[in-house]
Amino acid sequence: MPNASKPCPLCAKPASKDHAPFCSRGCKDRDLLQWLGEGYRLPGPPADPGLDSDEGAR
Repeated sequence: MPNASKPCPLCAKPASKDHAPFCSRGCKDRDLLQWLGEGYRLPGPPADPGLDSDEGAR
């Protein structure tokens, strides 16, 4: 059975075994920067600005 690897989720080039699921270190780092910079967001209800996130966990 041939190895049907998925393409890089950022640039669609063939994925590299060393950087899976990305094609290179550059795409892997760009993805990490998106997460750290809050570039990836999920839709949801607006947060209550008066509620501290630490208070809600108690």
